[in-house]
Amino acid sequence: MAHGDVRIERLESTVLRGNPMGDPTSRNLAIYLPPGYDPARRYPVLYGLVGYTGTGRMLLNIDPLSEDLQARLDRLILTKLCPPVIVALPDCFTRVGGSQYINSLALGRYEDYLLQEVLPFVETKHRCGRRGIWGKSSGGYGSIIQGMRHPEVFSALACHSGDMGFEYCYMGDFPKAMDSFQKAGGTAAWLKEFWAQPNRRRSEDFAALNTLGMAAHYSPEPSEELGIALPFDIQTGAFRDDVWQRWLRHDPVRIVAQHADALRQLAAVFIDCGSKDQFNLHWGARALHAALEVLRVPHIYEEFDDTHSNISYRYDRSIPLLANALDDSH
Repeated sequence: MAHGDVRIERLESTVLRGNPMGDPTSRNLAIYLPPGYDPARRYPVLYGLVGYTGTGRMLLNIDPLSEDLQARLDRLILTKLCPPVIVALPDCFTRVGGSQYINSLALGRYEDYLLQEVLPFVETKHRCGRRGIWGKSSGGYGSIIQGMRHPEVFSALACHSGDMGFEYCYMGDFPKAMDSFQKAGGTAAWLKEFWAQPNRRRSEDFAALNTLGMAAHYSPEPSEELGIALPFDIQTGAFRDDVWQRWLRHDPVRIVAQHADALRQLAAVFIDCGSKDQFNLHWGARALHAALEVLRVPHIYEEFDDTHSNISYRYDRSIPLLANALDDSH
C-alpha cells in the first residue's frame, strides 16, 4: 500500500531576525505529501498549528496508543474519506513556551512569519490550491484568528478547543503565577530558572509559563520587565484592569462581530471542544457558537465527551471536512 511522504525542510526567516527573546531564525518546517503525490497536480493545502509548549513536528510523533498525523492522513486519504491534501506544520516555538500565531513586540512577528514566509516557501515548492488552517488549543486560537483576519489567504478553518472566553480559561492561573514570579524575584528571574531546570514539564510551572506567554502576546510593553505587562501586580496582587482590557481585545468571543463578514467568506468554519475541558474552554466555545448563530455566520459546532487532552482523534472529523471544502477536483 502506498504511503504519504514527510519532508523536513529548513526555513531561514528574515522577519524573525532580531526578535526580542533571541529565539532561532532558522526553523524546521514539516511538509506532508499525500500517497501518489504528483508534482504536476494541484492539491489543497492545510496549515497545522499546535498548542502551547508544542511545535509542528510533534504531530508526527509515534504514539502506540493512538495514531500519528502521517498515519492518520494516509488512512483518511487511502480510504477516500479525505481527498489528497498537502499539510504543512510550521515551528513557531518561543522562549515563553509557544505561540498564539500573532505578531508581538515582546516576541517577534510570528503572524508575518506564517503568512509572508511559511506560505510562500511551501507554495513555491509544490502546486497548491486553496488553503485551510487548523489547530488545537493555542493552535485552535491561531486558526480562528487567522481565518478572521485573512479570508483572502485562508478559505477554511478548524478550531479544536481553542483559547477563547479569556476570563474562564486564563484568570484561574493568575494567583499561582503571582506566587511563582514573586518567589523567583520577577518574571525575568523566573524564566531564567525555568530554562535552567532539567524538567521543564512540571505541572506546577504551567500556570506561570502560560500566563507569561499569553501576556507576551496580548499585552507587550517595552517599558516593563521582559517587555511584558502582566494583568496583576506581582508584589501586591492588585488587578490591573487596563492590561486585562488589552487581553480582551484578542478574545475571539469578544471580537467575532468585527470579523463576521470575513468568516462568511470561508468555505468551512469548524469549531469543537470537549465538554469536560479542564481549562474551561468549552464555555468560550459555547459563547462563540452562540455569537456566530446570532451573526448568522455558517459554521459547524460540535462538543464531544472528553477533556482537553489526547483528542487528536478529532482530526478525523476536521481534516476531511476542510479538505473536501477546499478540493476543486469535484
